[in-house]
Amino acid sequence: MGAILFGTFVVLLVLGVPIGFVLALSSIGAMLASDYPIVVLSQRLFTALDSFPFMAIPLFMLAGSIMGHGGITRRIIDFALSIVGNIKGALGHVVATSGIMMGGISGSGVADTAALGSVMVPEMKKRKYDAGFSAALVAASGSIGLIIPPSIALIIYGVTTQSSIGDLFVAGIIPGVLIGLGFFVYSYFVAKRKNYPKEGKVSLKGVWTSFKRAAFALAMPVIIIVGIRGGAFTATEGGAIIAVYAFIISAFVYKEIKLKDLPKIFFDAALSTAIISTIIAATSLFGWLLSSEQIPQQITSTLLSITDNPILLLLIINLILLVVGMFLDSGPAIMLLAPILAPVAGSLGVDPVQFGLVMVINLTIGLLTPPVGTSMYVASNISGVPIMELSKKLLPFWVIMIAVLMLVTFVPEITTIFTK
Repeated sequence: MGAILFGTFVVLLVLGVPIGFVLALSSIGAMLASDYPIVVLSQRLFTALDSFPFMAIPLFMLAGSIMGHGGITRRIIDFALSIVGNIKGALGHVVATSGIMMGGISGSGVADTAALGSVMVPEMKKRKYDAGFSAALVAASGSIGLIIPPSIALIIYGVTTQSSIGDLFVAGIIPGVLIGLGFFVYSYFVAKRKNYPKEGKVSLKGVWTSFKRAAFALAMPVIIIVGIRGGAFTATEGGAIIAVYAFIISAFVYKEIKLKDLPKIFFDAALSTAIISTIIAATSLFGWLLSSEQIPQQITSTLLSITDNPILLLLIINLILLVVGMFLDSGPAIMLLAPILAPVAGSLGVDPVQFGLVMVINLTIGLLTPPVGTSMYVASNISGVPIMELSKKLLPFWVIMIAVLMLVTFVPEITTIFTK
């Protein structure tokens, strides 16, 4: 059965079938070839979605859709520009800074890449920035949304492993900021070498004015983290609260959402939720079959038999996740591998919250690597830069992210300092 399950999975993936259908069809094929009653199919698909914590996903999707139409991206970019406008290559620094700030709002690396790219790439082209560098910076900075809370990937990991979503949100702040700062520093050296322009003087009055315009948007991640960590509401309730908050701010404070915009906002949120729900249900069925055949236990035993050196084992796990991230999006990868690899990491003394960030950072790098790097393809489409050229320009960003990944892997305090 294992051979049929994985063989069908690989063949369909190579053929370019959408990942949700790959997982479902592989599972159905394996069940038909074995003695499993087909009624289990509908039971497992329904049970996978019958989860209160998973309700946080459509609610955060709705909040993100509202914010995407509500002028929030522009205000955050203006605030970032008011801070770094007098530095060479200011627009590049704005992208890196905005990636950090926007990551705490949308929770989606791909959404942030699209939002940043649509605004910043045309402006950078006007000022003669290298097109490949601009696209790579946008793709890398946008991907931080997968790490900074309220990350959808962290929610999925928390539900899959029964870890505290509040702790995961707090743990994601430092790694996300470190990656953003790394991009900022690299962007500065590129700007110095290429002599990219400044964008005006920085003044306290200008910073204060732009901050006031963006304050309601910037308050969103604070509300979520403080509310969940303080026990005021759960992650699911937080999704509902932030969706209502986003609507009030966008409609009545920023006044950029009208009643006529609501059908499109709801449709976009429903479409995104449907895609993720399909993947969640199919992954749950696939994972259940793996567990029934005790494949996770076999993989765990194999890994532990390779070496008893914890450092080497953690490096092997990171390598596995990096390779998987090249072919699978973060959601299905987490649901498939977290039940397998989290126990292995736990046997090495790795905190579940720390390992959650290890998984998510690895899979974030996957957003920027071919052949299935979603953020990379979004940036390529917006900028017109070919994938091969963009991949070369992304190399320094991969190095920065892997450096932070190693810190998170071997320095637990980076993720657990505020959760213990």
